[in-house]
Amino acid sequence: MSGLLEIESLCVAYGPVSALEDVTLSVGAGEAVALIGANGAGKSTLFKTIIGFLSPTSGRQSFLGRDLGGLRPERRARLGLGYAPEGRRVFPGLTVCENLEVAAFASRAERRRRLDRAFALFPQLAERQGQLGWQLSGGQQQMLAIGRALMGSPRLLLLDEPSLGLSPKLADEVLTGVQAIVKGGTSVLLAEQNVGKALSCCDRAYVLEIGKVALSGTGSALRDTEEVRKAFLGG
Repeated sequence: MSGLLEIESLCVAYGPVSALEDVTLSVGAGEAVALIGANGAGKSTLFKTIIGFLSPTSGRQSFLGRDLGGLRPERRARLGLGYAPEGRRVFPGLTVCENLEVAAFASRAERRRRLDRAFALFPQLAERQGQLGWQLSGGQQQMLAIGRALMGSPRLLLLDEPSLGLSPKLADEVLTGVQAIVKGGTSVLLAEQNVGKALSCCDRAYVLEIGKVALSGTGSALRDTEEVRKAFLGG
């Protein structure tokens, strides 16, 4: 196996119920890759397995050429895996700065550099550095959650449903940050229900259907397929 993240024939089950079956995918350095599918298709299950919260029943995962089998989530994070889970989950009683700094195990100078990167990516956060997490709008909390995940300086960011519950305008603002994150040196694996936007901001995509990879290809190629148009794009 080679590349940044490589997943081969991955199977995951909740007791007797299969959640993922024979999933194979990859993410290369400098790539944004979308993972699309309906609710219950297995997107979040795949992310939780990659980060180490769930254990597969079979298959292989490697990151930077290292087998992830048996590694706890904190070890995976130290290898360079970042995770922004669905639901934002900011610390409501901490300020914007504190929410970001709590995720950075680095020198003061390096922590400052990472803060500056987060503020450059999401200027709204820079304007609200001293505000508490609960005082932010839903879109600003999502930006904060993504910024916090980036404070660990990951090589790959798992970004789970970042536009969920946001207005179209705020969803666009959040998803526009994906390419900027990649340009900053962090690859992205994006699970997203806003399929049109996900396909437009990512290099490649995989379509999950009931725990299996049904289609894969470039964003533009998948957008033109009849299956994707009918299932997700309303055409």
